[in-house]
Order: sequence, then C-alpha cells, then structure tokens
Amino acid sequence: MKNRYIINRKKVESLDVEELFLDFNAEDDQKMEISFDDKNIKIIKKLFFFILLIFILQAFNLQVLKGKEYSKISENNYKRVIAIKSSRGIFYDRNQTQIIFNIPIFDLVIIPNDFYKNRNNLNGKISELSIITEKSESEIREILKKVNRDSYQPFLIIENIEKDRALIIEEQIKKIDGVSLKKNSIRNYVNGKYISNIVGYSGRINENELEKYPDYYLTDTVGKNGLELFYEPWLRGEYGREEIEVNSFGREIKTIRKESSKSGNNLVLNIDIELQKKIYDELLAMTEKLKTEAGASVVAINPQNGEVLALVNYPSYDNNLFAKGISSSEYNQLINDKKNPLFDRSIAGEYPPGSTFKMAVGAAALQENIISPTRVIIDRGAIYVGSYSFLGWKPLGRVDLVGAIAQSSNIYFYTVGGGYEDIKGLGVEKIKDYSNLFGFGNVSGIDLPGEKNGLIPDEQWKRDVKDEMWYIGDTYHMSIGQGDVLVTPLQIANYVVAIANGGKLFQPQIVDKIIDSEGNIIEDIQPKIIRENFIDEENIKWLQKGMRENVISGSGVSLESLPVEVAGKTGTAQYFGNQKTHAWYVAYASYDNPEIVLAIIIEGGGEGHVAAVPVAKEVMKWYFENKEKMDLSL
Repeated sequence: MKNRYIINRKKVESLDVEELFLDFNAEDDQKMEISFDDKNIKIIKKLFFFILLIFILQAFNLQVLKGKEYSKISENNYKRVIAIKSSRGIFYDRNQTQIIFNIPIFDLVIIPNDFYKNRNNLNGKISELSIITEKSESEIREILKKVNRDSYQPFLIIENIEKDRALIIEEQIKKIDGVSLKKNSIRNYVNGKYISNIVGYSGRINENELEKYPDYYLTDTVGKNGLELFYEPWLRGEYGREEIEVNSFGREIKTIRKESSKSGNNLVLNIDIELQKKIYDELLAMTEKLKTEAGASVVAINPQNGEVLALVNYPSYDNNLFAKGISSSEYNQLINDKKNPLFDRSIAGEYPPGSTFKMAVGAAALQENIISPTRVIIDRGAIYVGSYSFLGWKPLGRVDLVGAIAQSSNIYFYTVGGGYEDIKGLGVEKIKDYSNLFGFGNVSGIDLPGEKNGLIPDEQWKRDVKDEMWYIGDTYHMSIGQGDVLVTPLQIANYVVAIANGGKLFQPQIVDKIIDSEGNIIEDIQPKIIRENFIDEENIKWLQKGMRENVISGSGVSLESLPVEVAGKTGTAQYFGNQKTHAWYVAYASYDNPEIVLAIIIEGGGEGHVAAVPVAKEVMKWYFENKEKMDLSL
C-alpha cells in the first residue's frame, strides 16, 4: 500500500500538480479536491499582466515623462549653479569726478533645501543663527516662515555685513548645513545730500519689484528712484554662473565650470558736482537768513543743448542711509520732517509762477498781434473791468513790452492777457496754447522718474475739477501767472532756455553718455529738440531785451555788477491764500552768448528780489569765475 505513493525520481524529471493527487484514495477519510481549470488560470495570468503593466507604466512615467524633473533633483543633490553678481555701474559728473563707489560687503543666506534637510537638528540651527545674527529665536522663525523649503535659491537672513564681522561669522557657520556668506556690494554716494534727488539710491529688491524684474534674485540690489531707477537696465550688468559640486550636506567640494560676470555700464552726467554743491550751500545760507521752515530749488541748464548742469533740492537727505538699509527710526525722522526732504521740488514741486510767467504771455501777444512791442500802456496801478478791479504792485506810468518785463507791470499783462479798452486781449485759450508750446502743462521728458505736469487751466478743467464756471477774473489772474496756474522749477528753467537761445525748446538731459567699464561709449546721448520756431525770432528778441533791462534798471539790478551781462526776471507768487509769497528769479548769461540758465524758487521767501536774486548773483559769479579758471588751465 505504501509503495503505491512512491515515485521514482530517477524516471520523472518534473511533477505536475495533477500527478500529486493522482492516486489519492477516494475511500480515505481525508479528501482534497483542487480544481485548476482554464478559467482560474486565465484570471491569474490577467492579474500578473496587470501588475506587470503597472510597473511598466510607472517606469515610463519616472524615466520618460518625469525624467528631466527627477534628473534635475538628482543633480541638485550633488551639483549647484550659483549666480555670480556683476558690479553695478558707477556715475561720473561732467568733469569726470566719480560720485558713486561700490563698497564690498557680505550677506548671510541659507539654501532652504539644504537647511531643512536634517530636520532633527532644526532647533539647534535656529539657536545658532540667533547667536550669530544677534536676533531672538522668534525673530529667526518669523524670517524663516517666508522660505520655500524646497528651494535651492539663496534666502537672505542678514544683509550688508562688513568684512571684519564676516570673518567671524564664516567660522561660526562652518558646521551649520545650508548656511553661507555671499559677496555683495552697497553704494557709497559721495556728498550724498547734494545729489540724492538726482541719483536716487539702490536697495534690496522686494517682492513687488520681483514681478517687474522676474530674472532677479531676492538677494539682488535694484534702483529705487532717481537715475538708479531710470537707468536700471544699463547699470545692473550681466551675471555670471558658477557650477559647483556639493556633498550631501550642501557644502562645496569643487568648481565644475565658471562663467565670469560682466560689469554694468557707467553713466557720465551733465551735472557739475561743484556747481551743485555751491547752489545747495547758497540756498542753505539764504533760508537760514530768512528763517523760513520751507524748502527751495534751483535748476541750471545749458541753453545751447538742454544739458542739466545742476538740479538742486533743498533740504535734501543722505541717500547713503537707504543704501546701507535705513532703520525705522531714521526713516520716521525723514518722513516726519516738516521741510519734507524726500520731496524733489525741482521736478515734482508745482507752484504758481507769478511774474516769471509774463514772458510767455508777452510772446503770445506779439505772435497774435494783440499788441506791438513798442505800444505804450499807461500803468496807473489798477484797471477796472465791470465790477472787478485788478491791481498792480504800484503805478509805473508809461510802459511798453520791454519796460513791462523789466518793471514787472501787472497792468500791462492784465491788458494784453484779458483785454482792456481798445486792446482785445488773448483770452484763456490762447494763453493756454502758447503756455503749452513753452512746455507748461506737460512733462519735459527729463531722464528722471517722478516728473509732474504742472497745470495750465481752462474752462473745461474748472468745470470738471472745481464744478465752477470760468470767470473773467480767472483770465486776468492767469495773465500774471497766478490763479490756478502751476509750474515746476524745471519747466520754468526750460522755458527760459527757449527764450535765451532764440526759440528752441529742448528736452532736459541729465546723462550725457553711457560708457562701459573700460570707458568705451555705449551710447552718446544727443540733444533732443521738443519744438522750435513756434515764436518768431524777432519777437523772442523783444523778450530778451525785457529780461536784460530787468538787470540794468529793474529788480535784478544787483546782478549788473557781475563781470558778464545777465538777463533776468523776478517773480513774487501768492499761493493758496497764504500771507507769505514764493520768491522766484530766472536768469541767463551771458546775454549775447548764453551758456547757463537759472531758475530759482524759495518757498515762502517773500519778494523775489530779496530772496532769490542774491542766490542768482552768487551762483553766476562762482560759475563764471570757475569757468575762467578751467579755461586758463586748458
């Protein structure tokens, strides 16, 4: 019985399942029946192939569809690409004086992916960073909340670390994974307060600015205002790349490949830094003498080509504060200063021009044949139109155009602007048209951000803005630069440029050239004429004569003692019902061959001849004395 179940292994190489149970006795008490029919076999085969298909699809997904992604992740575990920052372009004044320097500093950063790789020691890392940065652990945790933990891009922890401190920190961070020091630089603005309104400042980029500059990094520096902002694309340069091999802790092992960065381009300005400083110091002295709490501004332009020689804002601020990272207390002190040093009056201050506007009205009257230049008007100190009376500053007697400019006759310009007796008058629309031709009511296009339009009102504007009708008095007030007329110091200077040079209105230009780090010219910026020949040359000459007579016998007579012939015009402008007045003076020299135009305003300075004319005299004297010295040295 036993031998029935013995199988000779020598004769049988393999044993099927069916053979195993072939001789099982059906009469035995224990019975086993297992059926492996075709249906069950098919199910097993399908299950096997389904599982195999899943493996194949997953392998295809990992190797093909997501191959590049996982390959990149794998590479990042041992290979990193680091941006090599370029040196930011620097500035020179017109005499090749360097006015900006780049000062090397260091930033403490983390590589988030490396920093968070070993999370067991995260609290220890935060504690170490707290000691290094001299910040509390809670402050460090707040900073780290902004971190994308999977990122390999550097995230800034502390900026602007000087070299001595960086050497100490370098030793402290050696054992902290994902933390390193990166080289950077900050700006050093020479004589910052004198030029801050022109050059502006640069600082660390913020999240809003990253939308404008998507290829920048969070550790990058970007221009915030002034020329730093306006010429940002030229100043930044081109970043290099360094490919390095790192270990599992993210620490550098060796450099695989390196591409050097390219320095940003440099700017050569039309600004004369010494003239800029002289003007600022004169404004400081005058405002202290007047004991005024208000500000002042001076614009100086070369009338032959529109080059801006000086653009002074008083008071100013030290832009080095922003470059190094201004504290909240320092910033609050600036914004709470009643003198508003952060406000650039030269291009954004909008003021009533007062009598400095009269040459524009005179030019319009001559062009429209409202009056001849030699027609005499009797200035009795007032005119009466219906129930309205319009007053002059005093009776001046018989005045023609030259005398009206020289003596600043309100009565003369009321007459030619609004009309009186047999003189029709220009009317609001003509005054507006010619004002626009001289550049009022529109930005000049200077290469600085933040320029304002000013305002030349008309009937439609008054209905829309004030919900009032235009009264006859509005036209008369407009004729002498009062009422709702508003101009910037830059606009006033540029309009005098057009008078001084015979009728060319230039686009004012701060930057003369853009050069590379080796001094090669990238762009030589040429003068740009906005318009010309909009006033007849002969009519322009009458305006020039009036301004020259102002210095010979009028309110600018103190300038007659200068070694050059100066032409000018005072202005005393009322504003917003204030008892005080703005003091204006515009001038150019020399009269026969003009090379500098000045526009001066001292807020609340009183009479133009008292506050603004002395500043003009000192500036003109300094300019021509120093020009002579330069000529002799050549």
